[in-house]
Amino acid sequence: MKVYDDIKAVVYSHEEMESPIALRIISVAKKNSKILLTFNDEEELGEIIQELKKKYLSKEVLILKKFKGRKFQKCPGSPNVICCNYYLLNTCFNCLYDCTYCFLNSYLNSYGIIQFTNLDELVPAIEEFTAKSDKIVRVGTGEFTDSLMFDNITGISKNLIDNTCHIKNLFLEFKTKSANVDHILDIKNKGNTVLAWSLNTKKNILDYEHGASSLEERFEAALKAQKSGYYIAFHFDPIIKYDNYLEDYLNVIDSIFEKFDPNKLVWISLGCFRHSMGFKDIIKHKYPFEKLTHEEMFPGIDGKYRYLKQERIKVFTAMKERIERYSHKPFVYMCMEGEEIWRKVFNVNYRDSEDLENAFSEHLKKNF
Repeated sequence: MKVYDDIKAVVYSHEEMESPIALRIISVAKKNSKILLTFNDEEELGEIIQELKKKYLSKEVLILKKFKGRKFQKCPGSPNVICCNYYLLNTCFNCLYDCTYCFLNSYLNSYGIIQFTNLDELVPAIEEFTAKSDKIVRVGTGEFTDSLMFDNITGISKNLIDNTCHIKNLFLEFKTKSANVDHILDIKNKGNTVLAWSLNTKKNILDYEHGASSLEERFEAALKAQKSGYYIAFHFDPIIKYDNYLEDYLNVIDSIFEKFDPNKLVWISLGCFRHSMGFKDIIKHKYPFEKLTHEEMFPGIDGKYRYLKQERIKVFTAMKERIERYSHKPFVYMCMEGEEIWRKVFNVNYRDSEDLENAFSEHLKKNF
């Protein structure tokens, strides 16, 4: 599993010395004798990046910058499909791991892992939003990065947990493919914090999730988290086809319920591999021997390429039924599917994303 030590160079501006996150990262970088480079403006940063490209891969360079966009936002979702109305905290862009299927591969001009340093507004934004909502609000940091990949250095999760654990209608999620949890196990008041793992079959982890922890390492970390008092969650997204793939996914579900207490397992998501137009051509240059896009796929109602409808219904139904054979405690849901798939798999008539959000909220209120 790749960790912070795999970063070769840290780039920052002089003004970042006022940021606690930057100070922690720079301090550790100095102790580990990493290359440290400073810049004064965007032009100078561009020149530094051009030189670094000659020596280091994108994921070996960490760039510390202030983020000028929205740090708290609703998940953009996809048009014409049902979304769970999740909320995002933008703390970083890009991650250590090199997943073939990751949509971040579409950002052709992106170089380096961009760690945002001006995150003081996150807690006030969460407090303001949750105070106005009568629903359970689910918020997470793992949309454009991995939430915990080097969180032991940045301290972002501890700060967020410590300062939001009092909010009763907040479920704060940290989604990861790492096993980096030891540094937050002893936090006394965990509130409704959820440590969540993206899961896949052993074959797909080996083929497509380069640098991430193994399935066994993820399970071991999740066990530590649950035993220390955290809620946990799992995300099967993307589900990727190969010969006899469904049997392997069902075996992973069996392992979950053999190892974990379902009373502390809050949700499980299901989502088949999908990609936007042009993605196939982009990743062919980066992964010339990839097999990910060889399956038959067609544009869906949101314009993204997906497996055939009947194949998705089959796998979602089988996985949902296997989960429910063990427990109805976790909320099981699909990511970015339309009304018809929801009717056929879950026998519910969700008209829009708000219907799913309401059902999700009520389930959490009743069960957790």
